[in-house]
Amino acid sequence: MQTIQIDSLALEPGMRVLDLGCGQGRHLHGLYWNETPVTAVGLDLSYEDVCIALDKFFELPPPEPASDQRGAVLTAGTGEHLPFPDNTFDRVICSEVLEHVPDPERFLTEIRRVLKPDGIFAASVPRYWPETICWWLSFGYQNSPGGHVRIFKPHALRHDVEKQGFRRFRRHWAHALHSPYWWLRCAFWETQEENRLVALYRRFLEWDLIKRPWLTRAMEWLLDPVMGKSVVMYFRKTS
Repeated sequence: MQTIQIDSLALEPGMRVLDLGCGQGRHLHGLYWNETPVTAVGLDLSYEDVCIALDKFFELPPPEPASDQRGAVLTAGTGEHLPFPDNTFDRVICSEVLEHVPDPERFLTEIRRVLKPDGIFAASVPRYWPETICWWLSFGYQNSPGGHVRIFKPHALRHDVEKQGFRRFRRHWAHALHSPYWWLRCAFWETQEENRLVALYRRFLEWDLIKRPWLTRAMEWLLDPVMGKSVVMYFRKTS
């Protein structure tokens, strides 16, 4: 389940792309198996998640076409102090990460440092009003270890990124069908693992992810601008 649209990154063969906060690799694997050969670099604070992401590279056949410009690198580390020289990457993506960190401005400063001039930075965060409902429904949700520490308003996030020397050129929303799932989880936070409504909706989302029928794809396309769980923005480094 990818939130950032790889096609919007305007990839070219041989580019280096950083997935900052790669987790277990959902975007990292998409970059590696993309038809445009790039070097995908994944960094995450969780060593355990980095190991899971690495293992998943061996679960699928090698990507086609074969190319010596295609590669993948994984490392554990922190976004506040990226272990890369200035101007290392052609593209940087940061999906569902900034809402977790205590100092997002430091993250953005480091992203700007490692991104090449005219490079593209793509970020996604939970959308303001669906996320606000989650916080309203559950005290446990907003206080989970490693959970969300802030709710971004889109215009504020855009301002924070652009003052670092970026210009936004695209915005969209994603995962509208996931918003009710998280509302259910928050409404039944203490018993969510045993709750039948939560379990049924989870199975529906898993079925949709695998089968991708046209009806639910059309529903999500229509609903994303209204209740998409995430907002996604694409920026170009201008200075």
